[in-house]
Parts: sequence; structure tokens; C-alpha cells
Amino acid sequence: MKIEFQRLPLRSGVGIVVLNKDNKIFVAKRIDNPTNFWQMPQGGVDKGEKFFEAALRELKEETSIENVTLLKEIEGYISYELPDYLLGIIWKGRYKGQTQKWYVMRFNGNDDEININTKKPEFLEWKWINVKDLTNVVVHFKLEVYKKIQKEITKII
Repeated sequence: MKIEFQRLPLRSGVGIVVLNKDNKIFVAKRIDNPTNFWQMPQGGVDKGEKFFEAALRELKEETSIENVTLLKEIEGYISYELPDYLLGIIWKGRYKGQTQKWYVMRFNGNDDEININTKKPEFLEWKWINVKDLTNVVVHFKLEVYKKIQKEITKII
């Protein structure tokens, strides 16, 4: 079974760092993992969709946030693989992880514009955190991704 999963491709995805006016980062707790792990908005890229379009779509779908300004497109792509116990479960077993294009955006709105109770909710709750705390709240298999993102964010703020 292990060999079969290793042949699975990585899913093409995007990730969005949303910074508020105080340079705090938006994170949310997933419905399907209600333990004390938080993540930034992220998701897959649809066929024929450009990465930036996917980032804006995912952000709106997951958080209702639309009032943003692009601060930076992080160079290159960042990948992660799922741990063995999630292979075959996440994404209906079609992928073994994600290769993501990340964007840093400034949220220009007010907190009351954020709504995670969307058509297909993914999050239970959300909050703003300091950049230095980003790697303390993430699930273990995304830690290296978040370390790279954290380093990029500190160059901007």
C-alpha cells in the first residue's frame, strides 16, 4: 500500500498570508482538525485557473475576505507531504501533499467583514497572531512550510 501512495502526485495549491494593519497574521482552526492547530487560508488551484486568481477565490470562499492588497508573491513554490496516517483520506486519496504558491496580502477591511460561516465552512474559529508565533500553532507536517513563510514575512514587515 505504501508504494502506491508514493506514486500519488502533489496537488497544485495556493496559500495566503493575510496581515492586518498591526502586521498580525490571520489564522483559523479547521473543522476537520479541531485540536489546537491553526492554519492560514490555502487551497487547490482549479484547472485553467491562475495562481493569484485561485488565491483570491480561496480567501473569499474560506473567510469572506475580499478587501486586500497584494504585498508580495513569494518566490518559487513550497511543498509538503501528508503523514502516512492521512494518505488515502485527505483529498479523496488523489494526492500525497501539496506544492503551493504563496501570497502575502494586506487586509484593508474591518474584522466584522470576516465571516468563516461560508457556504462550505472549513474553519471553526479564527484569530490574529504575531508573526513570531506562527510556527507554534501549525500542524507538524506543515511546519517547514510555515518556517519558510515566517522568514519571508519578517522581510516585509
